[in-house]
Amino acid sequence: MPIDHYENFPVASLLLPRRLRGAVTDIYRFARAADDIADEGPASDAERQQQLAAFRAELHRIGAEPGATPAPGDPALARIFGPLAATIARHQLPITPFYDLLSAFEQDIAVARYQDYASLLDYCARSANPVGRLMLHLFHAASPQNLEQSDAICTGLQLVNFWQDVRLDWHKHRVYLPQEDLRRHGVSEEDLAAARLTPAWRELMAFQVERTRALLHFGAPLARRLPGRIGLELRMVVQGGLRVLERIEAGGYDVFMNRPELGAKDWAIMLWRSIK
Repeated sequence: MPIDHYENFPVASLLLPRRLRGAVTDIYRFARAADDIADEGPASDAERQQQLAAFRAELHRIGAEPGATPAPGDPALARIFGPLAATIARHQLPITPFYDLLSAFEQDIAVARYQDYASLLDYCARSANPVGRLMLHLFHAASPQNLEQSDAICTGLQLVNFWQDVRLDWHKHRVYLPQEDLRRHGVSEEDLAAARLTPAWRELMAFQVERTRALLHFGAPLARRLPGRIGLELRMVVQGGLRVLERIEAGGYDVFMNRPELGAKDWAIMLWRSIK
């Protein structure tokens, strides 16, 4: 059964050059399918790990023949890995980011709490940053500075999703707010379960919003350096993350009952900020 996903940020939009839309779609299809294995449906943890192991085996096949487009070993996965192998070969993409994504999805099955911010950043480095790195490789723009700023943007966007999805993640038995931050601000998991909108909660979320905003601002110059439509696309993505943070603040940090979703007015503001 197809799963309906709400996305605050554009994926393979019309702003992307036509020649790259298929490649971006192939990458997204892989990431979305693997993420769904880790997150969705009634499968047991062992079954999820087994399915992700099949994804890893297909990556091994692709990596074993660099520049080639080997037929998937598992016919059931041909829809994902056939086009992906062709995209990797055509654009000479590194395969490590795909392994990094898989490791993050495997971690989702086994890890439901993060003790500190460093552990959360390590997860983001594998769950989010690889997508930005692959995009830079598609545009032949994977310089050290660009990669560093792309990582900041991707991690920032991942954190934005965590903060807006606190309630949704709680129902999946996951807490991405670092445990050390919960303790420091005097917020308990019982508070999360009861959706208590306390002064301590607002202080905790204000702290997370500010350091997430700093990451997005650090990475933002990348979007001004990239040319043409991809630069505009990335500026829109960054502004989308910043706009969600603004909406969280404006809602008094009540992400329990008022999860921010971007509407027409928000998109108009994002576009104006992106082109000014």
